[in-house]
Amino acid sequence: MFDRLKKGLKKTSDSIRHKISAAIGRAVKIDDEFCERLEEALLLSDVGASTAALIVDEIKSKAMEKRPADAEALNALVVDVLAEILESGAAAEPLAPGLNVVMMMGVNGSGKTTTIGKLAMRYKAEGRKVMLAACDTFRAAASEQLEIWAKRADVPIIRQREGADPSAVMYDAVQAARARGADLLIADTAGRLHTQSNLMRELQKIQRVAVEKAGVENFRAWLVLDSTIGRNSYNQVQQFGQAVPVDALVLTKMDGTARGGVVFSILKEWRMPIMFVGVGEKMEDLLPFNASEFSRALLGDAVDPA
Repeated sequence: MFDRLKKGLKKTSDSIRHKISAAIGRAVKIDDEFCERLEEALLLSDVGASTAALIVDEIKSKAMEKRPADAEALNALVVDVLAEILESGAAAEPLAPGLNVVMMMGVNGSGKTTTIGKLAMRYKAEGRKVMLAACDTFRAAASEQLEIWAKRADVPIIRQREGADPSAVMYDAVQAARARGADLLIADTAGRLHTQSNLMRELQKIQRVAVEKAGVENFRAWLVLDSTIGRNSYNQVQQFGQAVPVDALVLTKMDGTARGGVVFSILKEWRMPIMFVGVGEKMEDLLPFNASEFSRALLGDAVDPA
């Protein structure tokens, strides 16, 4: 699994490591010029501005303490600080006993429906009794697309006609999941833009029904983010979070971008748990997020695997 992760993160890894090495050059002195170069390197890697400033401050503080003797030691120090951020993120809440309802959110094109199909396959292989709910009644053929994934995963799906009330679909799906003894119901929702307030309110209604029927401790809202959009994902996290509290993230298309620096902001500022990362199109390319392995794959051998 680590080799698959390392291969999938190669573009982001090469980009970040190259930019950091170029910023350091032969420097040993931690002066304003060096800090500006390093901050620019982080910004170019799609690390957010406030996170980049925090990272530079931490590096300055550690450099004062450790006094790196040469550029190689300074590079190792920078990598260590970045690795600490990757490994300091909040842990996602495990699924609860009984029926869990996971509401998947995200904009069109994020890979949300495909991710749902892969999750269904993964969790079924782990022994869970999975069902799907087609709560995206807004987009034409959305439920048909989800039904294709349900057939691939060999799991039941609850769907209604196009234009039906999505919260009614959720209600029926929870009832059906209980009747069939399922322990995981994964709900697709409309691939709304975070600027569409009426659709964001629809999310809140779906959430209310799920919590009422399954219990708040058994409800999860996961946001799917397309890694290729880099810092533009910040707005999505903020806007979706204002509608429904986001419990965890799934980062897709990590293999197709050099803009994966956004993960540092996710973990440093938002303290947002990451559940899975997508590093390819195959089912097995959706990997559970392991902070230590992710750090090693992204930052290279300079990170101590212990």
